[in-house]
Amino acid sequence: MRDSHDILTDPPPPAADARLVYGPEPLQFGDLRVPAGEPPFPLALVLHGGYWQATYNVIHTGQMCRALAAAGVATWNLEYRSVGVPGGEWPAAGADLDLALAHLDRLPLEHARVVLVGHSAGGQLALWAAKRARLPVVALAPVSDVRDAVERRGPGSAPARFMAPEHFAEGSPLELLPLGVPQILIHGTADDSVPYPMSERYVEAAAGEAELVTLSGAGHFELIDPLASEFAETLAAVCRML
Repeated sequence: MRDSHDILTDPPPPAADARLVYGPEPLQFGDLRVPAGEPPFPLALVLHGGYWQATYNVIHTGQMCRALAAAGVATWNLEYRSVGVPGGEWPAAGADLDLALAHLDRLPLEHARVVLVGHSAGGQLALWAAKRARLPVVALAPVSDVRDAVERRGPGSAPARFMAPEHFAEGSPLELLPLGVPQILIHGTADDSVPYPMSERYVEAAAGEAELVTLSGAGHFELIDPLASEFAETLAAVCRML
C-alpha cells in the first residue's frame, strides 16, 4: 500500500507537451499535456496545492496530469502567484486565474467540455473560479473554508499569510455559496492536512449543488497519486464532470 506522502518524494514527471504563458508575471504559466490522437480534447484546468506557499509548484500535480492525459483528458497544470513571491497574497492568485481563464479560448480544445480540478489550496482556487467562470469543479481535499483554516492554524500560519480576514467573504468558497455549478468534493477521512469535516460542512451548506465522495482511511495525497487505488475516484469524477 502506497503511503500518503510518497508522492512528495517521487521523481518529477517528464516535461509537458508545452508550457503556455498566460500573463506577464514569471509565475503566470501552465503546463499543457494532451492525449494521443487528433484534437480537440476535453480539458481539465488543474490547480496544485501547498497552502498557497511558493515552495510548492506544478510538479506536485504533474503525475496526475499525465494520468488524465493518458485517459483522454487534456490538462493545463497552472502555476500562479503565492505567498513567498512579491505581491503573492490574495487576491493575486485570483487575478492570475482570471487571466488564465481568459486564455482558454486560444487552446485547441473542446471549449464546451472544461472542468476545474484543484487539490488542497488549489481546491479553494478551483471552487472560487468555478463561480466566476460557470464551470464544473472537482475539488480534492479542498480548503473550502479559509476562515476556519486561519482560525485553526493561527495568525502566523500559511492560510493567514495568504488571505486577510477582510477578504474571506470574497475569497473563501464556503462564503461564496451558492456557486451555481456542479461540484464534486473528494476527501479522505484520515487527512491530516485539511480536515475531512471541512468538506462535510461545505457540502451540507451547498444544499444540493455539491456531492461529497468519502475515501475511508485515505490521507491528503492519494487523491492526486496515480499509483494509489484512491486515484480511480478522482479520474471517475473528472470524467463525470466532462
